[in-house]
Amino acid sequence: MENNKETYYLIRADILPESIQKTIEAKRLLDRGEAETIQQAVEQVGLSRSAYYKYKDAIHPFNAVMKQKIITVSLNLDHRSGVLSKMLSHIAANRGNVLTINQSIPLQGLANVVLSIETAQMSLTATQLTKELSQIDGVQKVTIIAQENREG
Repeated sequence: MENNKETYYLIRADILPESIQKTIEAKRLLDRGEAETIQQAVEQVGLSRSAYYKYKDAIHPFNAVMKQKIITVSLNLDHRSGVLSKMLSHIAANRGNVLTINQSIPLQGLANVVLSIETAQMSLTATQLTKELSQIDGVQKVTIIAQENREG
């Protein structure tokens, strides 16, 4: 098959080879924070690091492939250099993808920013993301104003 287009198959979990099942479990442990490092995750499931690295980028939860998740967040930011940049860097570091950004002219030292963020690949839930964003110096308020799932 010399086709650059990815092909996906829906396969019952019980017929998957053990190494793939263990890779899925290791990824789940990492995603949920039950293991802090890949080494910890593979040790917990009894898998070699090489097998994990061989399969990890080709295994995706079914719902992550099928849906595009988008949240819209409203934030009040201090009108200071670097606050917006820190917030956007935090989103990117957690594999969020900013789709739209709208910022008002700062009034009384605060700017309102509205972001639409694709979250399907994020390592955080929307609630976790808003909590972490609100802890960034200069971020005064974070509110989720919309959540939507789109079929992929």
